[in-house]
Amino acid sequence: MRTYLLRRILQIIPVFLLILFILFFINEKAPGGPTSTMMDPRMTAEQKAILAERLDPSLPVYQKFFNWIGQAFQGSLGYSIRLKRPVTEVLGDFIGPTFLLGISSLILSMLIGIPVGIISATRQRSLIDTSTTIFSLIGISMPTFFFGLLLIKFFAVDLRWFPIFGMQNMLLRKEPWLTRALDIAWHTVLPAVVLGLSSTASFMRYTRSSMLEVIRQDYIRTARAKGLREKVVIYRHALRNSIIPIITLLGFWVPSLLSGAVMTETVFGYPGLGKISVDAVNTRDYPVILGVNAMLAILTLLGTLLADILYAVADPRIKYE
Repeated sequence: MRTYLLRRILQIIPVFLLILFILFFINEKAPGGPTSTMMDPRMTAEQKAILAERLDPSLPVYQKFFNWIGQAFQGSLGYSIRLKRPVTEVLGDFIGPTFLLGISSLILSMLIGIPVGIISATRQRSLIDTSTTIFSLIGISMPTFFFGLLLIKFFAVDLRWFPIFGMQNMLLRKEPWLTRALDIAWHTVLPAVVLGLSSTASFMRYTRSSMLEVIRQDYIRTARAKGLREKVVIYRHALRNSIIPIITLLGFWVPSLLSGAVMTETVFGYPGLGKISVDAVNTRDYPVILGVNAMLAILTLLGTLLADILYAVADPRIKYE
């Protein structure tokens, strides 16, 4: 396993650099170009000199890319045009809300999707199975922004059970930490439900399909013939062998902590990386766009690596040489 992990990490590095180069090339060739908006009059002379050197139009793209990579290795991803701050500080300030929203929606999706998928598989063609199938199809098909607007209309505007937008009530900033924590949780409920809708539906479908395949195997019939309780057969034997597709889904879900939150955070005015990504695109804030995309790329690569590791944990028969 250790050798496999080392080899995979060494494979990730050139792939990551290639992705960064493609992202950098697209930014350079975007209409208007980053040089037209990056010069801020309030920059110091030294900052302008560094930026001018890096963005010199006479330099080839690969040279600009190497300059940017060199700055990145020193902990600098550039300077945000709109926010007038280093990109690393911007990402550090906004990654927390996005991480909280993503983890909340993931936990919600797994707690609902996996058990419901198991029940649907063990009661195939029943009313419960039909209902969950319809729900999963609706969840996968419904646009995020539309579902978010529906929840805001009914639960925030009409019933006034939840706040309409934002992450916290600014009037509670001086209240005890427990009050502020509960307020943040209350603001996160609707965005987490919206972000977790498609994931919940996916977990249902993957779990159901995998469980249906496993419970028809000979060893499951043998376990039942031995007189084992149905719960033991399903949850101890069948579930562990059907969890591989779920792990695959989980691995690809890691980068969606960022990408999937773009529309949700925009609809709810949630102050996370998704919202500032949309704002950066609208204002041509190229350093922020590049920084967010670089983070998304590394999350995608780490998600696939995490899925491979979890394969071996879930199924001891999988060995990595």
